Amino acid sequence: MRHFIFLFVLISIATYGQKADTLFSLKSIKSYPFPNELCTAPTGSRVAWAFNESGLRNIYVAEGPDFKARKLTNYNVDDGQELTSVSLSQDGSYVVYVRGGDHGSNWEDHQPVNPMSSPVAQKVQIWSVAFAGGEPKLLGDGEEPVISSKGIVAFHKGGQIYSVPVDGSTEAKQLFSARGTNNNPQWSPDGNKLAFQSNRNDHSFIGIYANASTYITWMEPGYDRDVSPRWSPDATRVAFVRMNGNGGEPDSVLTRHHNPWSIYSGDIATGKIKKLWMAPTTLRGSVPTTHGGTNLHWAFNRIVFLSYHDGWPHLYSVNEFGTETILLTPGNFMCEYIKMSADRKWMVAAANAGDDPFDIDRRHIIRVPVDKPAMQVLTPGSGLEWTPAITGDGQTIVYLSASSTRPPLPTVMPMKGGMAKLIGEDRIPRDFPSAKMITPKQIIFKSPDGLNIHAEVFEQPGSTAKKPAIVYVHGGPPRQMLMGWHYSDYYSNAYAMNQYLASRGFIVVAVNYRLGIGYGYEFHQPAASGPQGASEYLDVKAAADWLTKQSNVDAKRIGIYGGSYGGYLTAVALTRNSDLFATGVDIHGVHDWTNERSRNILARDKYEKIPDGDKALQTAWDSSPTSSISGWKSPVLIIHGDDDRNVRFNQSTDLIMRLRKTKVEMETLIIPDDTHHFMMHRNQLKVNTATAEYLERKLKR
Repeated sequence: MRHFIFLFVLISIATYGQKADTLFSLKSIKSYPFPNELCTAPTGSRVAWAFNESGLRNIYVAEGPDFKARKLTNYNVDDGQELTSVSLSQDGSYVVYVRGGDHGSNWEDHQPVNPMSSPVAQKVQIWSVAFAGGEPKLLGDGEEPVISSKGIVAFHKGGQIYSVPVDGSTEAKQLFSARGTNNNPQWSPDGNKLAFQSNRNDHSFIGIYANASTYITWMEPGYDRDVSPRWSPDATRVAFVRMNGNGGEPDSVLTRHHNPWSIYSGDIATGKIKKLWMAPTTLRGSVPTTHGGTNLHWAFNRIVFLSYHDGWPHLYSVNEFGTETILLTPGNFMCEYIKMSADRKWMVAAANAGDDPFDIDRRHIIRVPVDKPAMQVLTPGSGLEWTPAITGDGQTIVYLSASSTRPPLPTVMPMKGGMAKLIGEDRIPRDFPSAKMITPKQIIFKSPDGLNIHAEVFEQPGSTAKKPAIVYVHGGPPRQMLMGWHYSDYYSNAYAMNQYLASRGFIVVAVNYRLGIGYGYEFHQPAASGPQGASEYLDVKAAADWLTKQSNVDAKRIGIYGGSYGGYLTAVALTRNSDLFATGVDIHGVHDWTNERSRNILARDKYEKIPDGDKALQTAWDSSPTSSISGWKSPVLIIHGDDDRNVRFNQSTDLIMRLRKTKVEMETLIIPDDTHHFMMHRNQLKVNTATAEYLERKLKR
């Protein structure tokens, strides 16, 4: 059997023109460290972040002027316990973080995860560790820790707000009691008061807590959802976003509607509020759904926010009187991962902006003052940069950066511009195959209805032989695949997979179908998409059609794979076009939209009919792979973790029961107790190995 496998590899290399020096293992390309949660102290030059090194997640720190990486914790087991909410105390003397949970989930993100199937119950806990080093101290079970200027950590647990000293010198205690589910705590700049959000099902309030002997002040409560409290520099006012409360007569499901929102400021002493800005009553003026939503910040003397109302997710600022609004970042690009400087005078963000036409498929760091449209792209070039922050002393910009061949690393650059310096470069393993990786090529093709579709092509150069090809379909769907390593751990894994598949002799096309971000509002929010018609599949099929026209592609050996929403589109492809797609790998995909939508539609039908409820359910069914299962002819591998909190596991169970009644060739893989994000490194490697092995077996025979 070993001889057969060795012979198969030799035949594969010879047949598809791959050179031995282009090959590398999945284990080696998955050995990259992935940094996240990058943050700076409010004063000084201290920096902290989390590193995931093959499943070993730890806190790292650095400090100017040398910014040398130093490991601060010693979690040495691949147990799937993520590190999130990393922050530094006012003087940088402590790092606070949350360990556990799955904070990319759609539900139950605050619940523990146990992907190693330990007989011992896991927890979601808040810890602090001294910047100088030492053993981490448990501050309590909970989430969303925020540190006051006085060194007190507020967090929420079980719908209530708790507090504890950052050094853990006393036990955590409940700060106050209030109805509703209370979260999003925000300390005032002086550390004397706490703003918070009180969620009460169909409405929510912004509350201000001062002390145990003072009643909570509610910011002029309405029949609305008030969210995102942000303090003024002098701690006398708080800004927040007001959206409609739940309720009212049911609207059409198949017609898109404006989702209104406004920005208010409230006086802490009186609780009286004033409207500062209202979004235009257009579809574009709806509550933004890109990363961070409205991204509200109270700057030096202005309130900065993100809005989509000119067709792109841009930064705006309104003065504190509500009389002047400025577009800070004009142009055809998006802004995300937005941070404000400690002096409240600057905003930094990641944007697909720059002079190079390829920059629309990259990310670069931009800087803009809060009071005028004087934006600068600080990191031009062929690299990718994201999640910027400014050190507390205002001297340095810290961000994460990558290239097409180098995985992400923390990076620093002088605030005034200059040479960038990588942090923690020695954490990249020596056998990481950077030299064998390729730079993906940007292609743009038209969908049948005339839409321009961007994609990245992965192909090892040098061979003219016809090759098997693969369409990779991302999830989300509000995501964008880029011309280099991705800023999401989920899609950095996909990028590594596409590089690996290319090294094995495949041509891979990562398609940025409509519903994704990065190309404007109408692309992000198209008509007749998802359960309303699956129009985005036009773009996926167009990618495969593009492949069939390439002289170096074997049109009979085109496969497709993707996870989450990409799993959904993989299943759609196999039901509608098994003639085009020879095989597929469907990873935790949605297969029946009516399972989700019927809960919302039919719940109102008993007494008050939704105008197009029946049509909406029929359209959702017609948009589901399960509705056209008879067209599914190509073999498939179906993979799912059974603690998935983004796509319900029964979506795959139901599909498999249906496929068992057909003659479709099917293989399956379950990852017990792991989530949508495959929290354990060895589980992700198992999924990747199964995917690659299956595609090779089906497309190279």
